[in-house]
Amino acid sequence: MAESNIPFRTTGSKLLHPVSELLGVPLDQVNFLACQLCALLAAFWFRLYLSPNKASTTIRHAVPTLLGAYFAIFCFGWYSLHIFTMVSICYCIMLKASIENLHRYSVIAAMGYLILCQLSRVYIFNYGLLSTDFSGPLMIITQKITTVAFQVHDGLCKKDEELTSEQQRLAVKARPTLLEYLSYNLNFLSILAGPCSNYKDYIAFIEGRHIAMKLLERNWKPNGYNRLPEPSPAGAIVYKLCITTGSLILFLSLTKALPIVYIADDKFINKASFLARLSYAYIAMQAARPKYYFAWTLADAINNAAGYGFNGIDTQGQFRWDLISNLNIWNIETATSFKMYIDNWNIQTAAWLKRVCYDRAPHSRTAFTFFLSAVWHGVYPGYYFTFITAVPITLAARAMRNNFRHHFLSSRTKKFIYDIITWAVTQLSICYTVAPFLLLAVEPTFKFYKSMFFCFHILSILVLLVLPIKPNTVKSQVHTSSNNKENGYIRALN
Repeated sequence: MAESNIPFRTTGSKLLHPVSELLGVPLDQVNFLACQLCALLAAFWFRLYLSPNKASTTIRHAVPTLLGAYFAIFCFGWYSLHIFTMVSICYCIMLKASIENLHRYSVIAAMGYLILCQLSRVYIFNYGLLSTDFSGPLMIITQKITTVAFQVHDGLCKKDEELTSEQQRLAVKARPTLLEYLSYNLNFLSILAGPCSNYKDYIAFIEGRHIAMKLLERNWKPNGYNRLPEPSPAGAIVYKLCITTGSLILFLSLTKALPIVYIADDKFINKASFLARLSYAYIAMQAARPKYYFAWTLADAINNAAGYGFNGIDTQGQFRWDLISNLNIWNIETATSFKMYIDNWNIQTAAWLKRVCYDRAPHSRTAFTFFLSAVWHGVYPGYYFTFITAVPITLAARAMRNNFRHHFLSSRTKKFIYDIITWAVTQLSICYTVAPFLLLAVEPTFKFYKSMFFCFHILSILVLLVLPIKPNTVKSQVHTSSNNKENGYIRALN
């Protein structure tokens, strides 16, 4: 039976082990899904029965914190102590460190603790194959800890003229209380799968100011409202749950049938042609995406069900519930540039990288940002191959766009041809770049790149050597618009 091959050893709860055996799914994944479904139900209950006009702010902070802590213990058992320890250490830094150094100490403590945990899981526990993966929540909490640390530093240490408009808007003018800090980091809405959100947005949600604040930011009166409306997230939740269901079906049917490790298999490499290897790599990478679509869209739906994630009204007068959405599937699948793909993939992580690294790095901002992303993701060598490869490909894509795109804008036909070509190149370059991220180890990564003749590495370097570096003519407009967006570090890739 398939059950005998399923890893059972876990530090989390074994209550659902019979379900794991019945479905043929590892227990850790069953625990995760069960907790997320419970979180979805709890989120509806929280919005209906603990709304701001029915419960105090203290209750609205305490309940999500306790539920989040319980979910962490259920999924990870004693490993959840790492989560609580990191939060405790960093809150002590929040209280005791000087405002001038608060953000630095928080980054060192959070990233250092995360790296130590990742090292132990990978190299002590045999690449994590039979050990509970508690690094996911630690990664999300690292984002939150550093986010609030920088925003408190901006609010208490810097003058307005030293900050960008986005930094001014997000600056926090007081150190958070213990309950606020625990609630922001440990709440059940995001402890297992994120996403990270801005501290001020989360506090406004708990205090009942979230929707009104976003409506006023988006200038709601021209859309025909005489008073503040009370938008319902029901439509957004149903839509996202449909995507979640479809993604789960695709994951269960396609991902297992198209294993990514096959692209580094010696027999396959020796027998298949270059085009066959490239085609399979592309298809296998496509099949790997539904797992992320499922987890991130479900997490977004959970936050919406609690009433969190409202983002004002769009130009058509429709309510938006995408404040903390983590991806835009249509834009990912139709991306015609490396930038467009990254801007719509893991959006909240991209926004975090922009806020804590790219906007603050003194030089080589793209390289520093990719390096931080690699370190944050973990210590698997494949992560570093991915992000090192991404740097020249990103710069080459930017050079190609700035040198050639304007030649194809004179007619619809030329623009259509340009879009088709750039879509194909983008999708293949993403496949090529991200493969080591899933292969993880050095040996299969080199096998794959060798089988591809290091083609995108060579092409990107040639492009950078041959093409002149032209500035983007719309750079200033993009810089201005980026201050009003939290869905990607746009400036890093323009």
